[in-house]
Amino acid sequence: MSEIKRMHPLKYRSIFLSDIHLGFRGCQARFVLDFLQSTQCKQLYLVGDIVDLWAMKGGLYWPELHNQVAREIFDKARCGTEVIFIPGNHDGLFREHLGARFGDVVVRDEVVHTTADGRRFLVLHGDKFDGVVQNSLWLAKLGSHAYDHLLALNGILSWVRSLFGLKYWSLAGYLKHKVKDAVSYIGNYERAVATEAQHRNLDGMICGHIHHAEMREVEGISYCNCGDWVESCTALVEHHDGRLELLRWTDAYPETLTTLEPAVVLAQAS
Repeated sequence: MSEIKRMHPLKYRSIFLSDIHLGFRGCQARFVLDFLQSTQCKQLYLVGDIVDLWAMKGGLYWPELHNQVAREIFDKARCGTEVIFIPGNHDGLFREHLGARFGDVVVRDEVVHTTADGRRFLVLHGDKFDGVVQNSLWLAKLGSHAYDHLLALNGILSWVRSLFGLKYWSLAGYLKHKVKDAVSYIGNYERAVATEAQHRNLDGMICGHIHHAEMREVEGISYCNCGDWVESCTALVEHHDGRLELLRWTDAYPETLTTLEPAVVLAQAS
């Protein structure tokens, strides 16, 4: 069924993916793989935290699905897609290799992307705007461990929901929207990102890091956050006319299919 997807892919000018977290048990690799197999683009930006080296310090976790995702990315690069990897804080070791190529994937610290309609966007992961990560690394890692436990609970809840034929839903994402401090943190982060774009005389910013997909105007700047593939399963895409759009990939599936393996999902949906 993946061959059918490749024969009739969704075609975009550019695709931006962030916070896939390969190597982490909460990674929704089956949705990532299906998305990659279902799309084509001229430019693919990997906007940080693609590989979760923090999680792997606690023990190696790398199932075959994660291999398939990595292989799909390298295959796209080999077949002519310009693939640019911009490391984040969870895969920050790759920042020691800026300018290097891994296969046909090039590593950059940041990139200015010009859309088809002439707008200029700064593309980077965004952890440099997170005061907790920058100033208290130990606190950030402590928060990461608590977040890991929340996502484990989320996995159990998703399994229970699947027994009742309910659609994928993220407990972590729900709490993030409801807790006052989290909402305040997201707003402060968005304003910090917008300010950086203003200082550089750019039209907008494309980032990730906070696992909160969003497209909106912030102080006259187009703020675009790709989201993640742990909670929301979202991607930012650029159409051939320059229009940007956020896709929530789990919304493409009927409710009873969201917990099945990719091959089963494609077979039943086709």
